[in-house]
Formats: sequence, structure tokens, C-alpha cells
Amino acid sequence: MAVLSKIRERSIFLIIVIAMALFAFVLGDLFKYKRSDNLVGEIDGEPISREQFSKEVELYKTRSNNKSSQIKAAKTVWNNIVREKIFQKQLRNAGIVVGEEDVWRSIIEMPYINGSPLFKNDAGLFDEEKFKEFLVTLKENAETNPNDKQWAGWLETEKNIKRNLEQSIYTGLIKNGISTTLDEGKNYYFDQVTKSDIEYVYVPFRNVPDSIFKITDSEVMSYIKDRKEQFQVEASRDLIYVNFDILPTKEDEDVVKLEVSNLINDKEEYSSAAKTTVKVLGFKNTTDDKSFFNENNSDLTYSEDLLSKDKLPKIIADKILSAKVGDIIGPYKEDGYYKLTKIKAFKQMPDSVKASHILISYRGALRSTDQKTEAQAKKVVDSLFKLVKNNKRKFAEVAKTMSLDKKSGAKGGELKWFQYGTMVSKFRDFVFLNKKGKIGIVKTKFGYHIIRIDNQKSFKKAYIVTTFGRKIEASENTENDVFEKAETFTSNVSGGKNFVKQARGKNYTVKPVSGVKILDETFTGLKNQRQIINWAFKKDTEIGGIKRFDTDNGYIVVQLNSSYKKGLMSVQQARIRVKRILLEQKKAAYIKKEMGEMPLAAIATKFKTSIRSSLAVSLASPLIPSVGRSLGLVGAINASKAGDILRGVKGKTGVFAVKIIKRETAVKLPNYDAFRKQIFAKLQLSSVKMYDALKNETEIVDNRALYY
Repeated sequence: MAVLSKIRERSIFLIIVIAMALFAFVLGDLFKYKRSDNLVGEIDGEPISREQFSKEVELYKTRSNNKSSQIKAAKTVWNNIVREKIFQKQLRNAGIVVGEEDVWRSIIEMPYINGSPLFKNDAGLFDEEKFKEFLVTLKENAETNPNDKQWAGWLETEKNIKRNLEQSIYTGLIKNGISTTLDEGKNYYFDQVTKSDIEYVYVPFRNVPDSIFKITDSEVMSYIKDRKEQFQVEASRDLIYVNFDILPTKEDEDVVKLEVSNLINDKEEYSSAAKTTVKVLGFKNTTDDKSFFNENNSDLTYSEDLLSKDKLPKIIADKILSAKVGDIIGPYKEDGYYKLTKIKAFKQMPDSVKASHILISYRGALRSTDQKTEAQAKKVVDSLFKLVKNNKRKFAEVAKTMSLDKKSGAKGGELKWFQYGTMVSKFRDFVFLNKKGKIGIVKTKFGYHIIRIDNQKSFKKAYIVTTFGRKIEASENTENDVFEKAETFTSNVSGGKNFVKQARGKNYTVKPVSGVKILDETFTGLKNQRQIINWAFKKDTEIGGIKRFDTDNGYIVVQLNSSYKKGLMSVQQARIRVKRILLEQKKAAYIKKEMGEMPLAAIATKFKTSIRSSLAVSLASPLIPSVGRSLGLVGAINASKAGDILRGVKGKTGVFAVKIIKRETAVKLPNYDAFRKQIFAKLQLSSVKMYDALKNETEIVDNRALYY
């Protein structure tokens, strides 16, 4: 009681102490993480802010029409920034500055800019002022409309142009610094064309049993440490997992099939509004198919498809060929749906069409750089249509000067012959459902087209059909059953039972994943699994740790098997690769020792093989019969003289013993400049490896995994 009394007396003091400790803890974390919370990384000490990086990632995704995932965009943007910073540093060190004028000159020299009709004057020449006005308009639009991303896109384009210019300048400096001499050309010539006739015995490594050699972990580690640069790795994890996919059962399929079947014919239903039984038209008798799709929740979008005989779905092709207009085919199972196909009409349709078009685009249309509004574009198209509809010459002139499609525009708007599935649907339907000579205006996702049908050929019977479909999905009972299995398995293995044994006991497939990196987003068999990868790299996730995750199609139960730090490979990681190398080295030493000073015939007898020969062996032609290319062997031969016997020369898959029978030295040339140029060209090609070398010398701090 005395103790409790003292605690009560000092309760206010204790509260203050605890509060101060908590405050210190939080404050300490603030100081600890203040820097990294605002930084995605650093390049040679130069910070990359999280805010700016996020903006560039979102801009990249917008420019790729959101086809790029978040992590893929983050990787691309990061690589671009690293490359940019590295080259900028090298240029600074060289005293070279790429200024705004350099970038501007590079921009206006680009064919897609100085060749664009948007920026040409009345004389058809590029007008720099028009281009500047275009950029001013982009900027003003962005200031008045925050959702307009075109100005931000242009700024990114400008940055990329500058980035490419910097890299090009630096690479050019390196290439210009490469030189070769005539003496080097001369040596290269003699090395390449000196020929030797040889006799040889080849002993493959496979002829020596592995069992006579022992490779220890200490030997593996010693090999790794002696070649540290070759065995550097990123942090990684090894996982095993079991998938519990929610898939429809046979019973689920039968339910969907019955639902679809019940939609074919008319039925009587009680109407609470009419307070009587009413007739509900089925798919067969409805005259408004589009409304039928909506009212009956079709999982396939309503469309009328015009199909030739060879394009009919194989599963129902025979039934369509013998069907009448209004017939319903199905239900049939295809691509995960139960479907009903209605025959709408028969029509004679060309197999191929030749057409011409003029494309007038507007701001927001696909692949458009035009700043016209849609309404403005429609006015332009309407006025042009009046001008060209009865005048082929005018059509060609307008296509050349005003069509956004430059490829066809250069030919007066003319397109090559194309088949039904080539063009977007509205363009396709116009040219295949109308007659030759027809001209009209069609709007697609690319803008407004003035289309002229120039020719049609190979007419044949086609079928106009529409297909209703319901996706075959798992029922709620099936979903509950799969969840129960996943949960039970997770509980069992989390309780200490062996993951693999438990899975095999239930006939579940265990899938291993090796070498998962911290910024990976997929692994074998699974996509978009950042949640699993983030869990695997958490500090509190221990080896042997198990967790169940939700997936797009069910559940996955994962166990962390191994954890590897960034830096030098562990013995476990490198064992297979290094063991093979060390085994070959030991076999090569063993074979060489066994060869001793024996002649070729004795070596062939000892290793139960034969003596072979090869004529005119050279570095230019280093092919050894029954073995393959062996530059190392030919190099050793060139360094020896006729009559010499070389024993224990290691190749890729075995060991050689070689006797040089004859040596044909190359003829001297009056000049070796051609060979000097060959060396020079090879050295210039090798300059592409320069960036990797610069990157290895750059101090890079990468915190992306904290945010993505």
C-alpha cells in the first residue's frame, strides 16, 4: 500500500515524464526522417525531392496514356534523372555548358517541328515566330485550365531534348578522344591473318567425373572475394507461395448458362406497376437489341459486327452459315462467357477497300498536337468538305497541306488496300458499308476524317450479328469456400507446420520465387504484387514469416524463405555459379597434369579420344572442328612457333593439347591504315559502355522503395 501511495503522490510527475519521453521520441523521429521524407534520393549529394519526382512520374504516366504502371514509371523517371545528373556533372567538369540557345536550336532543327504545316508561312517555309506563338498558347491554356497537361508535357519534352543533347555532346567528346596508331593496325593485321595448320587432342570436362573433386564453401567465398566487382548484388528475397484462385465451378457455369437460356424467348412476368402479368420480350423477338442488352445486364457491349465467312467464331460458324435472319444461336461458351448470337442481316461486303482521307484533329484527340477546339475543327472540316467533295485535285491538295496524317497526306490522302479489321470501327464501317465513290465526314478518336471510298474488291456474303454475353463468374458460395481453404492453410502453417508438407498434403502447388528485388512489382505467375514485395522487405518480416494476401482473383499465402543484403553475394547465392567455374578449373588442372609431357598419340590413348587436325586456323577464323570457336587457343598458337606442342590449353568446355604443324605468316602490306580504322571503329562502339562506368563511380542514394 505504501508503494501505491507513493505512485499516487507522484502521478503528475510521472505523466509529465512520460509525455516528455513521447515528445522526445516523436521529435527524434522527425529529425531522423525529416531529410529522407522529402527526398526520393541523392545523386552525388544532389537531392531529388519527393514532390518534384512525383510530378514527373505522373506526367510520364499521362504521356504514356496511363499504360505504364506506377512502379514502371518511377523506374523510368529515376533512370532518366540519374543519367541526366551524371552527364551534367561530366560536362561541368569539362567546362561545357548546354544553354537555352543550344536547346532551342536543337528543337527547331527537328523534322517533326520544322516540317509541321502548323508552323509554316504562306511560302511553305518554317516560321520560328509561329512556333513561338504555339508555345505561348500552350502556356496560357495551362494557366487558365489546370487540367490541361500539354504545357507540362512540352516542358518535359524540352527537358528530354536537353538531356539527349548533353549526352550526345559528352559521348562525342569521348569518341573524339579515341585514337589508334598505324603500329596497332599492323599488329592487328598480323594477328588476324597469320594461319596455322594444327593437330590436336581435345578432352571435354564431361570426360572427367565430378566426384573426384570437392568444392568447399570457403573456396567459393575466396573466389567471390577475389572478384568483388563481378559478384555485387542488390538486396533480394526468396519466397514460396500457394495460390488460392477463385474460379467458377461446374455448378456456377450451369447457373449462368440457365440464366442466359431463359433470355431467348418471351416470358410472362408479374408487373407491380401494372398489377398484372405482362409479356416480356426475349432476345429473339425484341426489336430494340441495344435496350435489351442494358436491361438484362449484358457483360458484352452492344455492337453489330459485320463478319465474312472466314471471320466467323469457329465454335458457331457452321450454325451461322445455315441460320436465317432473326435466329438465335446459343447459349454457347467462349472466352469465359456464355453467349447468344443473333443474326441481324446478310449483306454483300468487299474483302478489301482502297480509300483516301483528310484528318483534321483538335486539342485532346488521340496523338494530336493541334490546339483547335473540337467545335473549331468541325467548322474547318465542314468548309473543307464543300471544297473537296466533288474535286479530286482539291482533295489531294488539302490532304498534302492540312491532313494530320502526314504519311497518307504526302500521297494526296491515299491509303493502301486494307481489310475489314484494319481501321477503327467508325472509319471501317463507313468504307465497308457504303459504295465506291461515296465521300463523307466521320469522327473517330483521332479527329474528323473526310473519307472518300476509291475502290472495293472481292465482294462476298457477310453476316451482321450481335452477341449478348454473361461472364462466367464464381458464386458467393464458391468465394466463401476458397476463402475458408486459404484461411485454414494460413492458420496451419503459421502455427509452425511445414509449409511445403502442408501444401502437398492438400495437393496445393507450391511455387518458388528467387531474387525478388525491392522495386519489383511482379514475379513468376503473378502481376501487381507490390504489397507482397513491400511485406517481404519490411524490417520486422522474419525469415519463415507467413502472410495471406488478397489478389485480384482470390488469395495468396506467402512464406519468406531467404533474405539477402545489398553488396557482395553470399555463398548460398553464388554457390551454383562459382562451383561450376571452380570445378572446371580443377578439371583443367587435373587434365593438364595427366597430359604431362606426353605426345599427342599417348594423350589421345589415355583420355580415350582421337587426334584431329585443322588447317589455316587464325583469329579471323577461330573455328576448331568438333569444338567450336576458341579465340584463346588461337591466341596461344599465334604466340608459339611451328613444331611446338602446347598442352593443357583451357577452352570453354574442355582442354586442348596442340601441335603446330605449319605456320603461314601474313604478307607485309605497304600500309596498315585500313586495319587501324577497324580497331578505331571497335573502340568507338565500346564507348557505349561508358555510361555504366560513370554510374559505378557515382554515389547514388535511392529511397524510392519508401514511397512506391
